[in-house]
Amino acid sequence: MVVRCAWATADPLSRIYHDTEWGVPVHDDRALFEFLTLEGAQAGLSWITILKKRPRYRAAFAAFNPEAVARFDARARRRLLRDPGLVRHPLKIASVITNARAILAVRDAFGSFDAYVWRFVDGTPVRHAWRVPRQVPAQTPESRQMSKDMKARGFAFVGPTTCYAFMQAVGLVNDHLVSCFRYPRV
Repeated sequence: MVVRCAWATADPLSRIYHDTEWGVPVHDDRALFEFLTLEGAQAGLSWITILKKRPRYRAAFAAFNPEAVARFDARARRRLLRDPGLVRHPLKIASVITNARAILAVRDAFGSFDAYVWRFVDGTPVRHAWRVPRQVPAQTPESRQMSKDMKARGFAFVGPTTCYAFMQAVGLVNDHLVSCFRYPRV
């Protein structure tokens, strides 16, 4: 029997995401933008809700092309707020556009969004050795530093808990439980 992290056992979509993506190091700016967006959208909601909306997010936000999203205007924002396939929270929708613009500025300063986010872990994934779910923190000093720095650079919906979930998703940290079959693989 395959042992997984407990959060990924109830739903087939969660299992697929857990087994193929969660915690795998990501170095593509568009994929990083996607995960930042999805983690921000997830705040206050369940992750499965966001996973189910993921295809619509990709379509609505130009496949997470930051140059395209940065050009979205008030009319585009109104259209997005009417889209039932998205989390229609005005601040969450606005944050995607704000974050696209911030990513472009970060890219100018650091060469890529990838180079910027990976510097919070010195370019190497942090490998934890959690044995039970209650050991996994909601935030860490690194996620607090990332949140503070991102906010100072104009990002939105990037609190320390959201930043930590982002770090987990894109492999900046390996938070699979040691009993999980994915732990040694990522």
